[in-house]
Formats: sequence, C-alpha cells, structure tokens
Amino acid sequence: MELTLTRQTPAQHIVWLDVVRLVAMFTVVCCHCTDPFNFYPGTSPDIVDIKFWGAVYGAALRPCVPLFVMITGALLLPVRGDASAFYKKRIPRVFFPFLIWSVIYNLFPWITGLLGVEPKVILDFFPYSGEEVMRQSLAVSLGYIAEMPFNFSLLDVHMWYIYLLIGLYLYLPIFSAWVEKASDKAKRMFLAFWFISLFIPYLTEFVSHYQFGTCSWNSFGLFYYFAGFNGYLLLGHYLGKRTDWSLGKTFSVTVPLFLVGYFITLAGFRYMTSDPNVSEEGMELFFTYCSPNALLMTAAVFLLVRKVRITSPVICRALANLTKCGFGLYCVHYFFVGPSYMFAQWIGTPIPALVPVSTILTFICSWSFTYLVSKLPHAKYIIG
Repeated sequence: MELTLTRQTPAQHIVWLDVVRLVAMFTVVCCHCTDPFNFYPGTSPDIVDIKFWGAVYGAALRPCVPLFVMITGALLLPVRGDASAFYKKRIPRVFFPFLIWSVIYNLFPWITGLLGVEPKVILDFFPYSGEEVMRQSLAVSLGYIAEMPFNFSLLDVHMWYIYLLIGLYLYLPIFSAWVEKASDKAKRMFLAFWFISLFIPYLTEFVSHYQFGTCSWNSFGLFYYFAGFNGYLLLGHYLGKRTDWSLGKTFSVTVPLFLVGYFITLAGFRYMTSDPNVSEEGMELFFTYCSPNALLMTAAVFLLVRKVRITSPVICRALANLTKCGFGLYCVHYFFVGPSYMFAQWIGTPIPALVPVSTILTFICSWSFTYLVSKLPHAKYIIG
C-alpha cells in the first residue's frame, strides 16, 4: 500500500519509508480518535478538559495525511513506464476497496436497524453523523451511496483522502515528465511558489476573501497552479533522496521546525474555537493540511524518521506486513474508533490518556482484522 496504498515490489522496498508509513498510519488513526473529543456534548462537566486535550492531540497530528503523500512522491516519482500501465496497476487496487467499504459504511445505520440496535449507538460509532442517520432508513443509506461518485458522506468521512489519492495518481505521470527532467534548482523554485500558496487560506480568512486575481467569477488565482498536495509529492521526492545530514544536525533543524509549526497550529485552533460563532471552515483553518504550519511539522517528522535504521528481521517483517495491510487498515479503522473510545472510558482511563489508549486499541484491532482478511482469496479487492 502507499497511502501510499499499493504493495511494493522487493526492489522498491525501503525500510525507513515503512517506518514513515507506520508513523503516518498511527497518527491518522490517532487523529480520528480525537473525534469523540471534538464532538463531545457540551453538557459534560469535564468539557473544558476534553476540548483542551482534543486540541492538544489534534494539533500535533497534522502531519498524518501529508506524510502519506510524501511517501507516494518518494516512491513513485518519477513514474516509470507508460501512463496507461501505471493507471491500470494503481487505481483499481485503490478504487475497489474504496467502493466496497464506502458502501458498507453507508449501509451501517440501516443494518443496525435490521438488527434491532438502538439508533443512538450509531452516534457512538460516528459522533459527527447527525440525526438523519438515526432514522436507520434504507432510503437514507441509498441516498448517501448515490452521492459517492461526487463526494463522501458523514458516515465515511475518512474516504475524502481516496478521492484525493486517485486524483494524485491521475496527475502523477503528467507531473513526472517535468520532475524527471527538472534540475534541483527548478524543483526548489516550484517548492518556493508552493510554499507561498500555503498562506492563501489565512489570507482568505483574515485579509480578503479574494486575492491574486480571484473574484466572484474566477477561482483560479496567481498561485493556484502551484497549490495543493502536489507540493507534498515533490517534497517527498526531493527530501527522500537527501541523506547527507548528521543525526545532530537533523535534530537541530527538525525539533524547532516541529515546535514552531505545532505552536502556530495549537494557538490558532484554540483562538478560532474560542469564538462560539466560528464557522466550520474557521474551526478547521489552522488544521488545514496545506498550510505553512502543517508543512513545518510534516517536513520535520519526515526528515527525522529518514534517519531511522532498523536491522531486526522481525521488525522489518512487521513493517512490511503493515505495507501490505495498510490500505485495508485505513478503510476499516473508523469502525473501531467509537468502540475503542468507549472501552477506554469504561476501564477508567484518565482524560489526558483517552486518545492514545483508544488509538492503540483501534490500531491493533484494525490491523488484526485486515491481516485476517488478507488471507482470503482475492483479498486485494477488499483491502487493496
């Protein structure tokens, strides 16, 4: 898998990238385990602590998705071979599991109704899904499924990344033609323009809704063509080939980078959410993945993990298995987030430890489930 979501061939197998994948996968599960915190009812006597720790963990986890994209860039740029062969190899192994699990998620409320499960249980699994799903109606589920060609639903929110990933796959052979011929100086120039584009969400919120040529009839401004996750693709390719820093220099650079990015993210998120009338876009503003603060944290983690060296065959095999099971783990883990959180509460876990405990439980359950499914015939259509 590359979420990077596909299996690697032995020639492509790079252990330190497996470690980056482990960090990315664990942090994305951890990020989703903050949902019960951030959507917790405001009537709780512990609501202040809950919101605080939700912000503390949520801010630290911004590198999760960008790391996946950087892994993809490090592994696949430049693309070798014909574009059609690349599409045929990569996209089906992402598309079919995405389709199967999206349907399962969207049918979940209706299935619970058939089983006689109380509607409120749905909110234990998906705390942000709203009242409509509590009808446990087949019509509601089919409505969500009908919308899948256009977007994800409130029941499979994490599938937003798969739309992005397929788009990156479609773009990769085209982008690759430039990457293969471009000098390091040209790549740094592209990354500089991309870095400027990362400030656009903040300019939109705090300066002007329109800038650099955008207006009511045009959404494509000056830096639009350098914006988005393609910058993380190139950054993964660029940084993945650089190994000349000592461990001491790596620490001296990455620790300040991460701390600065983290402070901006946490302080900004707390500031925005202190306004009871904040919009959904405003609440997510400092959690945006394509932002300078998320970039600082992501680059720091990638460079630091780049220095990891593992020689243990047991650990290497476990990491290789995560590569094999990773996409399936990503697809199914949301089913375990709510139950793991409730179990962590039931055993009396203190509020500051609820997120890491429920993350570990979710990660173990999801990986175990995916490992068992991987033994089935034609499992690639289910778990990638």
